[in-house]
Amino acid sequence: MSFFEDRRLLVKVAHMYYEEGATQSQIADEIGVSRSLISKYLAKARELGIVEIIIHDETIHPFRQLEGKIERMYGLREVVCVPNLGNESSKSRLGAAASKYLLRVIRDGQTIGISSGTTLHEVAKALPTNQHFPTVTFVPIVGGMGNERVDIHANHIVAKFAESLQAQYRLLHAPVMVDSKEARDIFMRQTSIQEIYAMGEKSNIAIVGIGGTPEHSTMVNSYLGQEQTEYFDDTDVVGDICYNFINKEGKPSSSSWNERVISLEIEKLREIPLVVGVACGLEKVKSIRAALEGKLVHVLITDEQTAKALLD
Repeated sequence: MSFFEDRRLLVKVAHMYYEEGATQSQIADEIGVSRSLISKYLAKARELGIVEIIIHDETIHPFRQLEGKIERMYGLREVVCVPNLGNESSKSRLGAAASKYLLRVIRDGQTIGISSGTTLHEVAKALPTNQHFPTVTFVPIVGGMGNERVDIHANHIVAKFAESLQAQYRLLHAPVMVDSKEARDIFMRQTSIQEIYAMGEKSNIAIVGIGGTPEHSTMVNSYLGQEQTEYFDDTDVVGDICYNFINKEGKPSSSSWNERVISLEIEKLREIPLVVGVACGLEKVKSIRAALEGKLVHVLITDEQTAKALLD
């Protein structure tokens, strides 16, 4: 077959497939060749530029390029970006995006670890009630939070997740912070707490918030108030994940706070196969970047403004 005839056939096959909607088997029957050869013709047509496939995603998915840049920069499995509409509105959209992502990856029989906070509360609120996972178990991976709203405590959020999805759940009856390292050790020796943490460590998925510097932390203000300066003035803290404060490399900070917090430890978090971080806000950019640098999360769900700042 001459080059001219070859190109003519490629154009004919391409028109039949892309314009007329014929299947590869139908084209093969009409042309008189095998189906596998039609597949090769279509591939050749793309290679030679006879066919150009253009995905018009800018209006449908305007943040794809932004997400891709962050994925490549930090080696993430996926980034999901939502429009920036202000703090509370962005959190609501983050919650909706995170709930959709969870429903995409959740499987029967899994254990899912949950931290706490306002953003995770939005995730729980956004979950639909028409999908049931009766063999999935939700478990808290952090303790409770002082005098703050009960609806942002891990136990409440875990119960809300389970209620929405008709799943199982367990509760952790412990504060997030105690008076001393010795007190923490006593708590952690309790059989009921050991059982919950053993489950948390074996989670298939963890959904976690990422907190900013101590002055922006609801948890720190709840427990320490004005006393927080003695804990953090001379430390390397940039933020927290599961209420463990981290430095800019994503490693546990030198703050004595970490010795008193009842939470899944950083190294145990690293062992969970899929960790989804849900966070936004310019005051959290340093802490989110630290979590990404430290490979503490595999998937990031954030907003446009925060995503752009992560690239600076």
